Amino acid sequence: MTDVELRQLRYFVAVAEELNFGRAADRLLIAGPSLSQQIKALERDLGVRLFDRDRRSVALTPAGAALLPHTRALLERADDLRRRAGRLAGSEAVRLGYVNWLPADLTSRTAGVAQVHVDAWVAPSHTQAARVADGSLDLAVCWVRDADLNRHGLRARLLGADRLYAVSTGTDTGDVRARDTTVLLDDDTNSWSSWNDYAEQLAHDTGAQSVPISDGGITGPAFFDHVRRSRRPVVNSPKGQTTSLPSDLVRREIAEPSVHWTWSLVWRGSETRTAVLAAVDALCDGVGDLGLRAPDAWLPEGDPHR
Repeated sequence: MTDVELRQLRYFVAVAEELNFGRAADRLLIAGPSLSQQIKALERDLGVRLFDRDRRSVALTPAGAALLPHTRALLERADDLRRRAGRLAGSEAVRLGYVNWLPADLTSRTAGVAQVHVDAWVAPSHTQAARVADGSLDLAVCWVRDADLNRHGLRARLLGADRLYAVSTGTDTGDVRARDTTVLLDDDTNSWSSWNDYAEQLAHDTGAQSVPISDGGITGPAFFDHVRRSRRPVVNSPKGQTTSLPSDLVRREIAEPSVHWTWSLVWRGSETRTAVLAAVDALCDGVGDLGLRAPDAWLPEGDPHR
């Protein structure tokens, strides 16, 4: 039991409530394969199998059903302890905005240094960066370039990264070269300004084909329709990283180069409040390079983590 983490127990409860790894991963804002690995690690550490699962269904085992109420009670006590500690420490409130991804353990990482309140307004990267600059937020998790940081007077540290993949028709699941992919550009620049900048640079640097669209098909069912009509694999955006694919489509890793999207934690360069700066350190210390230093990794020009 010494290796069991509260994070893994929260994952167990989410899967038990959803009885679907894809939905649970979306709810937890993590990748499906990572969730599956964490559940397997928890089962190994506990010495019992928690779920019976195959390609079509997920069900609690008798052991999983018996442990579920005790796990919920344990997590409630842990949350209560965290709240009490925060009140005793007099932690200062810190407002944080995001686009579509946050670390699953954000609260546990920052509990000892600040009361981080996640803003309910989920907005595009360029909007969230501007909100930090104007003081509406203290921190934001978003995609930025050096030019954005300079224009708004912000600083950034690496918090997360996605290796983007392509979605294709057919049965070939092998790697596809970046120059043999298609990348979509949406004419709704209010929503997709950051993605369009990224995608245009990707096409320029790798030879990928850029295709303008006007139906919001960067994500969701419309994206899958674009894939079905395309003769080439289509690059999936960061907002679609954890979305389950329809049965008639396949995932293909992008190679030559491998294509990465970064998530920065940004704050005002003039920030002096201890709680905000401590939250930055608590979230970003130990993150590592997340594969961005690999010889074949691609990041667009101006990415602060390039």
